Amino acid sequence: MGNIKSLCHSVWDCKYHIVWIPKCRRKVLYGRIREHLGNVIRELARQRESLVLEGHLCSDHVHVYISIPPKYAVAQVVGYIKGKSAIHIARTFGGRTRNFTGENFWARGYFASTVGRDEEVIRNYIRSQEAEDSRLDQLNLLK
Repeated sequence: MGNIKSLCHSVWDCKYHIVWIPKCRRKVLYGRIREHLGNVIRELARQRESLVLEGHLCSDHVHVYISIPPKYAVAQVVGYIKGKSAIHIARTFGGRTRNFTGENFWARGYFASTVGRDEEVIRNYIRSQEAEDSRLDQLNLLK
């Protein structure tokens, strides 16, 4: 119970496993983008008083295990992270400095699941996700 946090009038422990993908599930999260995006996501979460506890960038999706205070809706925090990170990617890797109309790096929507007593299972799943994806890709080559 050491993970419990508090605000002025509440005590809380709200953790979520969140997954989202790039537009059309393109395999674009590699190289320089991958190196920078982890820190960007952590900083954007911090700006919404949230804490990324575990995360992994696969080539075609993002896993984040995050603690979000109850004063923010999960949709609000995820929308903020996805929107601002897309702008960061456009500025840093797309050569754009302004006028971001029509910039869509991430697909619409996301998966979110609350994390309760199975916290360690979720952490291990996120850590082993890339190895599992590459194993499944190898199996698909044999078909």
